[in-house]
Amino acid sequence: MKIKCLTLFILPLLCIGEAASHVKQHFNIEHPAQFLPQALTWQGLSEQLIEQRKQYQTPIEQNNFSATPSYQQTMDYLTQLAQKSALIKINYFAKSPQGRDIALVHVSSDFSKTNRAKLLVQAGIHSGEIDGKDAGIMLLRDIVSGKKRGLIDNVDMLFVPIFNVDGHENSSLYHRVNQRGPSNMGWRTTAQNINLNRDYAKVSSVEMRGMLALINQYQPSLYLDLHVTDGADYQYDITYGVNGSHSYSPAIASWFSKFYRPQLDKDLLNNGHIPGRLVFAKNGKDIKQGIAGWTATQRYSDGYGATRHLPTVLVENHSLKPYKQRVLGTYILIESSLKLLANHGDALSRAIKTDKASRPSKLALSWGYNSATYREFKGISYQTFEDEISGTTQVKWLGKPELIKAMPWFEQNVAQKITKLPAAYWIMPEQTNAIATLMRHGIKMEVLSQPKSLKLEKLSAYDESFGKRPYEGIMRVSAKFKAQSTLINLPKGAVRITTDQDLGILAFTLLEPQSSDSLFQWGFFNTMFQRTEYIEGYAVVPLAHEMLAQSPTLRAQFAKKLASDSDFSKNPRARLAWFYQRSPFYDKQVNVYPVYRQWY
Repeated sequence: MKIKCLTLFILPLLCIGEAASHVKQHFNIEHPAQFLPQALTWQGLSEQLIEQRKQYQTPIEQNNFSATPSYQQTMDYLTQLAQKSALIKINYFAKSPQGRDIALVHVSSDFSKTNRAKLLVQAGIHSGEIDGKDAGIMLLRDIVSGKKRGLIDNVDMLFVPIFNVDGHENSSLYHRVNQRGPSNMGWRTTAQNINLNRDYAKVSSVEMRGMLALINQYQPSLYLDLHVTDGADYQYDITYGVNGSHSYSPAIASWFSKFYRPQLDKDLLNNGHIPGRLVFAKNGKDIKQGIAGWTATQRYSDGYGATRHLPTVLVENHSLKPYKQRVLGTYILIESSLKLLANHGDALSRAIKTDKASRPSKLALSWGYNSATYREFKGISYQTFEDEISGTTQVKWLGKPELIKAMPWFEQNVAQKITKLPAAYWIMPEQTNAIATLMRHGIKMEVLSQPKSLKLEKLSAYDESFGKRPYEGIMRVSAKFKAQSTLINLPKGAVRITTDQDLGILAFTLLEPQSSDSLFQWGFFNTMFQRTEYIEGYAVVPLAHEMLAQSPTLRAQFAKKLASDSDFSKNPRARLAWFYQRSPFYDKQVNVYPVYRQWY
């Protein structure tokens, strides 16, 4: 899941480190589900997908959907399937920090045809949310057995059963108290404590580097990112989000609206599931105040997909629904997606080409909320109460369906920070980490073979603000900028990145510093804020007197600063620094963004 949007009526159990050990040592908590709201009774046609013959059962069916198989059990089963069938090939596209191979299961009826539509199904980016792995394995079994062989007549399936393999093996009964099964839930982050669903833009993990290489190699037609959500209780057992019409990929958004959502919802409903849009409550203690839509940024799979014109579906099964129900719903979703690609893949291919060919002159860097519209919402009844432990009002879900006929719904689709796209960006050659990251995304670039002088736009940062603590292991930074057109001496090796390319919008969001997922804000250029040369008082004092003597304008500016800023006037170091910053001796590159804009 991306974000927590609702505080449950119980106090969260701290299940990490010493806290988890303390709970298990001193309290008898054998069934964490005892703290969860009552589950709705469920029966659905998708239950017929469960194989009753033991010799053909997948590991999850063998234990009646109680415990998900380990990494080794998973790979052993998939290897056996591949040995039995020429329809399956297993490749390994990355190795985890703890040394585990990350598998890609390629399913095809004709591996020689590389131009077939491809569905990329990714499970376990958050390994406690592992429904997609078990659903995908069941579907693979049925394809190999012949039951669902027709699904791959014209479409390839690329299945990543466990993306975060190290987190998957860090499993426990106590890892996701808000989730109803399985009994052995993996951990959200990798062994390096990186949240892979925050890593698409910055690509700091070996896992994500492998995933982007896979995407660049196979160019999938459709990407399913399978999660389980926390938060409010409601009747929907499977919710999902796709690109909106306001996104960076409007043609793809239209395909989702015209073909994907209507057919997928129909398939899920026909099999006993209740599909819905992504649900994020505006107020965790009173869901009836409204649902907040969300436009993801490039750190997330769906925000990244919209930027690089990769049709992406963010799936969030409902954590409070039983594991069997969630797995079977995911099976239907994957199966339906394969059918949709077979039937409407040509239309999707045209939409992708349209979005890749677009060359907008300006784009929004962020999005605000619109006025509320009202929709029917299949909720769960609840009541609030004053809790003496937390000392505040809490919510208790009552486990009974409640239809809210007019739920306020706020879409995050109002364009903000609208910015012009330059013709290109120039990056200085010493910024090796940034250049390597852009290459991992598949962004095209030119390398200067000889020094060159060009009139470019230089950006200088001010009012910079650093995070108070690391986020994803990085000290994020934001700033304001002033631009100046000037002659820049570009050395050999400087890199030019044009926005006139398929991934031009992605390049723009990564290099435009006020984009919330720009490499600048992810700390790639933090050394630009370091000043490394200084001046002593015995040198700056006579320098300041000489500067004042030569410039009446500077004398007036200094007097105004003294009169208007009492903190400045009382600070001898700040007063001398004011002159140093305006002298020819000051570091000319401090606060200068080492990426330059080139206009048409």
